[in-house]
Amino acid sequence: MPNSRRKFLAASLAGGATVAASPAAKAQNKPQKRVHYRNGKKPEKTPLFSGAVSYGNLLFIAGIGAHFEGDIKAHTKHVLDEIQKRLEECGSSMEKVLKCNVYLNDLKDYQAMNEVFLGRFGPEPPVRTTIAAAGGIPGNSLVEIDVIAYI
Repeated sequence: MPNSRRKFLAASLAGGATVAASPAAKAQNKPQKRVHYRNGKKPEKTPLFSGAVSYGNLLFIAGIGAHFEGDIKAHTKHVLDEIQKRLEECGSSMEKVLKCNVYLNDLKDYQAMNEVFLGRFGPEPPVRTTIAAAGGIPGNSLVEIDVIAYI
């Protein structure tokens, strides 16, 4: 056996060569699910759903609606403002949104919703799906929006 191979083999047996990571080391590098509670305080009772959850550097914000009297423009502005606040509370921003789902109560509001939506996510907006929800939006909102972003 050549001398250089002997040295490599000796170094490998002594732990000098790179070896596969142990299960404990792999677990430390594995992304973790984290629920982001408002004000950092976990509720006393288990909620129906979480408003914001991250996994690794991905952040998922649950659908936000507008539950007050108003037109589609007022509802859209309110929802986008709330999404922006939630993203920033979790360490993200509107510019870091990758995917956006828009649920309209009525498809006739599409144009007016777009007028408010345009530019809110920066010069490179996220991909988006927009639908009119059969049966309406819960809570009588004219629009509900959820997003996926990165932190």
